[in-house]
Amino acid sequence: MNLRRLLPLLALCALHARAENEYEQAPIHYSETQPRDAAYEMEKLMLSGKLKIDRSDAWSVLRGVLKQFRIPEESQVMVFSKTSKQNDRISPQTPRVIYFGDDAYVGYSVGGALEISTVDPKLGPIFYLLDPTVEDSKPLHFERDQSCLSCHGGPFTPEVPGVLVRSVFPGPEGHPIMSQGSTVVDTTTPFADRWGGWYVTGRHGDSLHRGNVTARENPDNTCDMPVEKGANVTDLTSFFDTTPYKRKKSDIVALMVLEHQTSVQNILTKANHTSMRAMHMQSSLQKELGEKVESEPVGTARRIIDHCAEDVVEALLFKDEAALPDGGIEGEEDFQTAFTASAPQSRSGRSLKDFQLNTRLFKHRCSYMIHSLTFRNLNPHLKKTVLARLGDILEGRDRSGTFDYLGSSERGHILAILRDTGVMPKA
Repeated sequence: MNLRRLLPLLALCALHARAENEYEQAPIHYSETQPRDAAYEMEKLMLSGKLKIDRSDAWSVLRGVLKQFRIPEESQVMVFSKTSKQNDRISPQTPRVIYFGDDAYVGYSVGGALEISTVDPKLGPIFYLLDPTVEDSKPLHFERDQSCLSCHGGPFTPEVPGVLVRSVFPGPEGHPIMSQGSTVVDTTTPFADRWGGWYVTGRHGDSLHRGNVTARENPDNTCDMPVEKGANVTDLTSFFDTTPYKRKKSDIVALMVLEHQTSVQNILTKANHTSMRAMHMQSSLQKELGEKVESEPVGTARRIIDHCAEDVVEALLFKDEAALPDGGIEGEEDFQTAFTASAPQSRSGRSLKDFQLNTRLFKHRCSYMIHSLTFRNLNPHLKKTVLARLGDILEGRDRSGTFDYLGSSERGHILAILRDTGVMPKA
């Protein structure tokens, strides 16, 4: 390929990409593309009469949506910071509830609309509002809400449509104290920096987090937050009136799972979009230069995909995972039971959803998100590269030292799970 001719074209493409969100350009066309996600399929079923939802009240509609999306009600967590589309309904006295499954998320502020994100295999998370109180003569409708991208499609979610958990310094009414910043929580976030603006139920020993309490800003721009008052809470009735809520918990284990899942989802979406763009740019440039269009990534595209694959592998293998508090954490058994119920298992009965909860979240440090819709539908070149890299690491051929924290026994268990569940080929 003639580099003198290639470089100006690359520069022109880069300038155009910066002019608008890259996910709105070819080959993604996020906003212009009709999603093929769970919300799309559910609406089709309702319109055809094949699916009936109990619409006696908002909670009934919510329950029906959760069931259709295979989201366990036990996944409920509660957030009281005003960091949502419906901030006027959210406060420390009226938290928003959030539920999640592997490929869908549902939020509900009492008296408001359902806020829904379901994952499209190419586009990533799609954002909707659903009014649960619409009169029975009208169908329930998932209204795609692009305004969500102001938070869910920028720096908080590595410049792709994404889902996130933020830890803020919430004022007395739930407004984030902006001068104190915020943290987008992922697997590597220290325990002490988590859950500002969230309710948290569960035990965690002597370690402290930001949950369950509000903060107050001082004239000198410092902030007081009595985090010790939010520690080891198992009953939320002293914080707000829990009567309107069907479940009264915001489980610590569910919160940690949600934080891990959202961060890995965003890395998968980012890597997938970037790899698709790399192959699109490669073929476009080759056509422009009158050269043979290669089906395999070469040159710059190859390097981009290799870099994306490494990001995915590090996320899947819990690189730099933050340690749990001394003595571990203790949450609700009902969430753990519901979460692991449908996990793909190896022939010996192990799964990537098996909890450890003493020094780390899971027994086997390979994310269950490798079974997710997004991973299954990754760009083929990216997926092939990720699986090859995982094979090198788990079979002991990797000599980088990057993943030495995975002992030989753990690597063997992970490899067996991936082979027995069809993610990787048999030996």
